[in-house]
Amino acid sequence: MFSFYRITNTGFYIGLLILLSACGGGGGGSPTSETPLSPQADITSETPAETSPIVASVWDQQLMVLIQEHELSGDPRKQIFPSIESPLAQLGRDLFFSKALGGDVDVACVSCHHPMLGGADDLPLAVGVSAELPDVLGPGRKQAAVAGFFDGGPNVARNTPTVFNAGLWQKVLLHDGGIERLEQGIRSPETQFGQPDPNVGADLVTAQNRFPLSTFSEMRGFSFFPQHLSHEYRQQIALRLSQQSLPNYWLTAFQQAFNSDAGAETLIDISHISEALGAYVNSMIFVESPWKAYVEGDLSALSDTAKRGAITFFSSHEQGGGACFECHQGDFFTDEDFHVLAIPQIGRGKGHGITGDDDFGRFNATKNPQDRHAFRTPSLLNVGQTAPYGHSGAYLTLEAIIRHQLDINAAVIVYDYQLAALSSIQAGIQQQNAKTNTENALADLQKRTEDQEKLPVINMSDEQIDELAAFLHSLTDPCILDRACLAPWLPDNHSGGPDHLRLNAVNQQGDLL
Repeated sequence: MFSFYRITNTGFYIGLLILLSACGGGGGGSPTSETPLSPQADITSETPAETSPIVASVWDQQLMVLIQEHELSGDPRKQIFPSIESPLAQLGRDLFFSKALGGDVDVACVSCHHPMLGGADDLPLAVGVSAELPDVLGPGRKQAAVAGFFDGGPNVARNTPTVFNAGLWQKVLLHDGGIERLEQGIRSPETQFGQPDPNVGADLVTAQNRFPLSTFSEMRGFSFFPQHLSHEYRQQIALRLSQQSLPNYWLTAFQQAFNSDAGAETLIDISHISEALGAYVNSMIFVESPWKAYVEGDLSALSDTAKRGAITFFSSHEQGGGACFECHQGDFFTDEDFHVLAIPQIGRGKGHGITGDDDFGRFNATKNPQDRHAFRTPSLLNVGQTAPYGHSGAYLTLEAIIRHQLDINAAVIVYDYQLAALSSIQAGIQQQNAKTNTENALADLQKRTEDQEKLPVINMSDEQIDELAAFLHSLTDPCILDRACLAPWLPDNHSGGPDHLRLNAVNQQGDLL
C-alpha cells in the first residue's frame, strides 16, 4: 500500500501513477507522467501537517490504470447548460408542472417526470392521461376505469426515462431513438428516417418535449380536438394559453422569459413553449457523484466494495471483468447505440407483432429487421434512483438487471411472467403474451453477432454482483436525494401557478412530494 496526501483535482492521479510505476505497483503496466488521466495538470497539495494521508489500496492502483485506459475525467459535461435561475428555465418549470398542457387538463409533464422520483415516476410503465387520482404520482397511480382503451393496466407502453441529465445526450433521445441528431438537423417521430424535422428546434431536448403533448396516452387524451393532426393539436394547446380560454397569467411570464413586450399571439406559441421546457430540462444536470469525486482525486469517495465493482465494470472479459464499458462508455456511461437484450416484453406494447402487444424498439424508426427489439443503451448516471429498469420496466433492482445481462438465455427462461414482484408496485400490467414476445426478442438477439459477442455468458458470484451494484450506486449525485437541494427545480407546491392548474404532486399516502 502507498500513502499520499490529498490534492484538489485529477492531477492527483498523475503523481499517484508516477509513484506506483516507480514502486512497481499497479500490476499491469502503470501509465507514466506523459499520459495523464486529465488535461488538467494544476497539482496543489496541502502540507502533511494539515491533513491525514490517503492510502492507495491495491483496488486504487488497478482503478487508476483503468481510468486512464478509458480516458475518463469523471465529468460528462461538454457544454454550458442553462441555469435554473434563468427566467426561461423558470417559465419552463411552471409549464412543466401545469395541467394546462394536458388535453383534458388532468396531466402535466411532471406526471411522469418528477424530480423527487429520480426525474421519472418510479413505475414499471407510465400512467399518463385519465389517472384515477391525477395528482398521485409513483406507486398508486393508476388509470381510471372510465378511461379510453382502459384494460386494467398502465396506458403507456414503455418505462419512463429520467429527465435528469437529458441534456447530456448528443445523438438520440427515447428508447427507440425517435429523436435523433443528423448532420442536417434533428429527426423527429413526424419525419421519415434520415430526414430532419425543420420545426423542432436546435437541440434534442427542445425537439423532444413537444411530442408527449400530442401523444394520446401520455398527455393528449381523447376529448380536446381529437380529430386534429398532431401539429394542429399542439397549436390548440398554445392557443389555450394565449387566448385565455383558461384564465391565466402566462403572458407576463413569457414576456419576462423572452425579454419582450410582444403580445400573447406572438409570444405564446408551441416553439416558445418547447424552448422554455427545454431550458428547464436542460438545467437538470446532476453529475456530482462519489464516482466523479473519486476520479477527480478523492480516494475516500468510494468504498472498497464499490472500487472492486468499478474494476469489474471497466475490465474486459479477458481480464476477468464484465466489460460493461463496451456499451456503457465514457463519462456518460452510454454508447448511445441500440442493442437487443431481450428484456421481458411486458405491458400493452406498441402495436407490433402478431398480437399487437410487442415492442420492436429501434425497428420502429429504421424499419431494418436487424433493429427489431433493439433499444438504446441507457446512461448509468443516477441509475440507483431510476428503477424499475429496462425499456419495459421489467426489473425492480440493479442486481436483477445485472443478472439478466450475465446470462440472457437463462434470464428469459426463469423470468416470472406472472409479474408477482412487479404487481406489488403496479397492478394490472399486461402480460398475456409476454413470454412469447420475449422469446421472439431472444431469437432476434441470436441473429445479431455484434450483440452476442458483447454479451457472452459471464459467471459472477453474488458478491461480485453486489460489488457491481455498489459501484453503480456511486454514480448518484446526492443532490437528487435531497428535497432542499432540488428546491430550485420545484415550484411552490402551495400555489396554483400562473393558471391555477399547477400539479402539486402527492404520493399514494397523500404526502406532498
